[in-house]
This record gives sequence, structure tokens and C-alpha cells, in this order.
Amino acid sequence: MTTPPPGRTPAPASASAPGAPSAPGGGESDALHARAMDDLRYIRRTMEGAASFTALSGWAGAIVGLTALPAAYLAQQAATHRAWMRIWLAEAVLGALIGVGMTVRKARLARQPLTGRPGRKFTLTFVTPLAAGAILTIPLYYGGQQALLPGMWLLLYGTAFATAGAFSVRAVPVMGLSFMVVGAAALAAPAAWGNLLMAVGFGALHIVYGALIARKHGG
Repeated sequence: MTTPPPGRTPAPASASAPGAPSAPGGGESDALHARAMDDLRYIRRTMEGAASFTALSGWAGAIVGLTALPAAYLAQQAATHRAWMRIWLAEAVLGALIGVGMTVRKARLARQPLTGRPGRKFTLTFVTPLAAGAILTIPLYYGGQQALLPGMWLLLYGTAFATAGAFSVRAVPVMGLSFMVVGAAALAAPAAWGNLLMAVGFGALHIVYGALIARKHGG
């Protein structure tokens, strides 16, 4: 055993040998943290994309149904096509204000904004058939085909719920299909049945399914 010269201290046993790997530094730690944050963002986006839009207001649907019943009665009494159209356009505007306002309120309370991914997908697929119905209304009305309007409105309104329902609760697409059935019946039925079938669709179906959605999904 060799004794170190006087005045010299032996090197510690834990000293690293030449060429040994050094401990991880701050750069590697930052890279791991960034990768973990990327993974969390990916998981959050995936979960958000798979989520359903549950903030559709059932009570709004029920209220719209209650307003549609007197609208159907007044439309049945209308003396001209112009008066008939004004009644149903007023009902459409009133229903839109009630539906959008109460759904926005429910979405805010549920912290599920319409600007989130589920809300955006629901809105886009819902609005598209409605826009098609609004466009078709113009040539049908001015072309003297007013008798086709109740069936077309019900059919495309139901299509809106059936397609948007893919991103919502189960009752929504079922409601949409129910509207489509009533719309198909209106297209096949005599023109005199138009207001009655719109009362069934925009009135009764809204009330029944609106109450069901409100009871099962918090309003």
C-alpha cells in the first residue's frame, strides 16, 4: 500500500472517473417538462373533442312548444298567405330568441360554452340545415308553393336536431327523427293539414322532448 506524500490529501472515493456520464442538467429537465405539458394538452384536446354538448336547454324547447300552439291556431285563422307567413316568421324569431338565450345561460352555468369544441360542432351542424330551410322558403313562397312550407320546415328542422344530436345527448337525435317523420307526413298530407301538423311538431314534440331533456339533463 502506497502512502501519499506529506502535505497531499488523497482524492475522495466518490470522485467521477474520467469519461463517466454526468448527472442530468437543467436542459434535460426542461425538455421533460415541456414534453409532459404537450402530452397533457393532447389529452385535454382529445377529451374535449369526445365530449358531448349537454347544455341544450330542455325548458327552452318546452316553452317554444307552448308558444307554437297559439301560433298554429292564429295561422289557421289567417285570411291571406302574407298574414300566415308573418305569424310563423314571428314565431320562428321568438323561438330562436328563447332557445338561444336559455341555452347560452345553461351553457354558462354548466361551464360548457358554445365556443368550446363540442359547442362549435353542435352549432355548425344545427345551423346548416336551418340555413338551407331559410333559403328554400324564398322561392317556394314567391313561387306559389306555400303548401310545401310546413313539411319542408319540419323536415329540415328535424334534420338539424338529428345531425347536431350526434354531438349531444341521446334524446336530441331522436327528437330530430320525430320531427322528420312529422315533416314527411306534412308533405304527403293535404295542404289544409299544414297548421295542424306544425302544431304537432313545433308544439307537442317540443313540449314532450323539452321536458324530457330538462328532467334528465339538468334543465
